[in-house]
Amino acid sequence: MSAIGDYHGRPTRRLETDHLWVEALATAGPRIVRLGRAGSNENVLAETPDDGWQTPWGRYELLGGHRLWFAPEDPERGAVPDVDGLVLEDGPSSLRLTGRHEAPTGLVRTIVIDVSPDGASLSVCHELCNAGDRDIELAPWSITQLPLGGAVVLPQPAVRSAHDVRPNRNFVLWPYTSWTDERLGFRDGAVVVDAVPGGDLKVGYFNEAGWVAYVHGETALVRRFEPAIGRPHPDLGCNVETYSGDRYLELEVLGPLVSLGPGEATTLVETWELLDAPIGGLIDLSAAIATLGTPRD
Repeated sequence: MSAIGDYHGRPTRRLETDHLWVEALATAGPRIVRLGRAGSNENVLAETPDDGWQTPWGRYELLGGHRLWFAPEDPERGAVPDVDGLVLEDGPSSLRLTGRHEAPTGLVRTIVIDVSPDGASLSVCHELCNAGDRDIELAPWSITQLPLGGAVVLPQPAVRSAHDVRPNRNFVLWPYTSWTDERLGFRDGAVVVDAVPGGDLKVGYFNEAGWVAYVHGETALVRRFEPAIGRPHPDLGCNVETYSGDRYLELEVLGPLVSLGPGEATTLVETWELLDAPIGGLIDLSAAIATLGTPRD
């Protein structure tokens, strides 16, 4: 069931089930701006309607919520203003959000939201289509802004007792990130990033587990995806990244690098779930990973 809403003066369209609700901009984007559990008005996503910056094509409005970019990051081409031109197709249990053709990039960005048959999860399909006249190499890059006060769980392969001769874990830091940042928690089975205000911090890695989570209060947002093992990825091989600053945190998933000819498209598909936060939070990390990493039947 869909309904009409408002996000800081911008019209929205909303899908609701017995388990959750999701809200997207109706005339701009594609952007998902709100997400919550049934019976609660709390937005799991961050709201930053006043944030943005100037680009060669006008001001880019950050807004908050969830957006679709492409990697490797190019400050001159990634943030193309998307304040108008959206085409919205509204179904009984789905929303298709197609942005306008971007002259600076040649791309058309689309997000399709489908509610699962039981209403307990969302399929979020991100599509980048090359509508230009030349080839472009890129990776689809989905970015979710989240409020501070929680923690990101980045699952890592378990520690083994046997003496293996090859490594099974990796980690990537951006130039402004310090190994000594107290928000970084390196633990067996996962890296935990505490979302508290601080300076710029960004880390990433190749995630073979196929899920990441943000635990905030009584709710865990779990995003599941199919890792493209063996295929090239941007940013020294990352398919998951997280950025944290003084106002919000971003949790990001990346697909593999592809070369798109004119008229070709690439997709990145995720499944989103809102679960009860693990009992005891993340103190018992092994139990938390078992809870968050197990898909619903």
